Amino acid sequence: MSVSSLVLGVGNPDRGDDGAGIHVVRRLQGRGRALEVRDCSNLVALWADEPDVTVVDATISGAEPGTVTRFDGLTDRLPSSTFQSTHSFGLAESVELGRALGRLPRKLTVYGIEAGSLAHGEPLSPAVLRAVEALAARLDRGDG
Repeated sequence: MSVSSLVLGVGNPDRGDDGAGIHVVRRLQGRGRALEVRDCSNLVALWADEPDVTVVDATISGAEPGTVTRFDGLTDRLPSSTFQSTHSFGLAESVELGRALGRLPRKLTVYGIEAGSLAHGEPLSPAVLRAVEALAARLDRGDG
């Protein structure tokens, strides 16, 4: 992982696969700059002055659980129906707010990991756990 890059893991680790982003950054702890984010309302402040940011969040698009999708946050519009939030303000809304305010990082890569179960108190499903481990290894190698 590049020293200049910041990895933000979004989600709730107490709600099954919704914690995918949190679990990715937990695997990166001590090997770079990685932060857990449970409330997307502060994302713009976290990334505004950063040169290179990667955000990982769970998605619900209808794909197979564990499917990883990559977006360029500077050029792609994140589908808010895919990046759902248990709050009214999620990752897609944070990116659009940052875009409107001119407060996006110079590079913004977003990874979505397709969720299966979002049940409270459940662990990551096996497919999502495999995706979390693979993506964390990829980011740790600098292949983000």
